[in-house]
Amino acid sequence: MVNDAARHRSCEVDVAVRSADGRLLSLGEAKWGQVMGMDDLDRLRRIRQLLVAQDRDGAECARLVCFSGAGFTDEVRAAERDGQVTCVDLDRLYAGG
Repeated sequence: MVNDAARHRSCEVDVAVRSADGRLLSLGEAKWGQVMGMDDLDRLRRIRQLLVAQDRDGAECARLVCFSGAGFTDEVRAAERDGQVTCVDLDRLYAGG
């Protein structure tokens, strides 16, 4: 959970990957039956901003990852091509690619 005081709420992080020394490497959102869109990516970006503001080690460079069993919008796929996010669909998850 990450507190967002400005919006008076807490944000749940589905996936957080840390190095052995505790540095944040990646933040992820997972959805099984929902196509992930820009709202999902923007939510991850907001969480990363909050962690940067809290001086969490590695937050500024943390990789954003979206996991979905139903796929991604064209906009999220474009963001992936631009290097802003990694999209993990079922093929990638189970094939390891």
